[in-house]
Amino acid sequence: MSFSSDVKEELVGHFGNSRHCQLAEIAAIISAIGYVKVGSDGQKKLFLQADNEQIVRKFFTLLRKAFNIGTSIFEKDADIKANGRIYRLVSIDGSVLEACLKAVKLVTPEGELKDLQDGISPMVTKNSCCKRAFIRDSFLCLGSISDPNKGYHLEFVCDREIQAVQLQEMIESFDIEARIVKRKKYYVLYVKEGSGIVDLLNIMEAHVSLMNLENLRIVKEMRNSINRRVNCEVANITKTVNAATKQIEDITYIRDHYGFDNLQDSLREMAEVRLEHPDATLLELGGYLEPPVGKSGVNHRLRKLSELAEKLR
Repeated sequence: MSFSSDVKEELVGHFGNSRHCQLAEIAAIISAIGYVKVGSDGQKKLFLQADNEQIVRKFFTLLRKAFNIGTSIFEKDADIKANGRIYRLVSIDGSVLEACLKAVKLVTPEGELKDLQDGISPMVTKNSCCKRAFIRDSFLCLGSISDPNKGYHLEFVCDREIQAVQLQEMIESFDIEARIVKRKKYYVLYVKEGSGIVDLLNIMEAHVSLMNLENLRIVKEMRNSINRRVNCEVANITKTVNAATKQIEDITYIRDHYGFDNLQDSLREMAEVRLEHPDATLLELGGYLEPPVGKSGVNHRLRKLSELAEKLR
């Protein structure tokens, strides 16, 4: 399974302990994958997308916990198409459904159905724990997370702009930066930073997935750190080798076209030591001189030899 599937597998088993948190979860699921239709007789019917059985089972469990009712089921051969998607009728007592819709603020006190285009009532998620529950089940329905080995990216694909904006406000209330981008007909809310994704997993109570992600991040950071150090060492070695090669070429040119006898004693000694020790560092070369010379002194003499070689050329 993918990392995203592992996260959802963990989240689907989490339920709010308090009734108000369970109602927030119900509201999140209806808002994400639900459709409420009012029949000609004025009776309301609830439909859900049936492409994720785990979420549907969780929804039925939430109904039992929050309203103390028997098992609800899907009505076979009762599918409708709305908003370009297929929804299936949830078999639930009308009075229970009415109570459910009122509890999650999807109907007015007078019983009139609200438009989901207006978003979920802030009263449903007024508590911090309810925000966590709403985000958790919204991720189950709308979210995905990329493979941490390839990059850090978590997103919610929303049908409605207000849906994305409300989720963004909830997530940012926990000091996590989230952004919205329009992708074709959808509004995509995303979190890019690895630390933000870790914090969001913690908020959604995906603690096992959080630890797995943190372990991957540690290994990835260690690997990147080692690679940076190796690259730096390679660059330094390459630089040193190139410089030594150039110095030897200059000194050889001076020897063949000018002669060491015409050099100052300090430069002649420096040239001879460099030819005798082509792989030595500047510090090591200074130790071979008599008396020993520091790194800056060696560099100064080699630069003088290089300037002389350029003049001779």
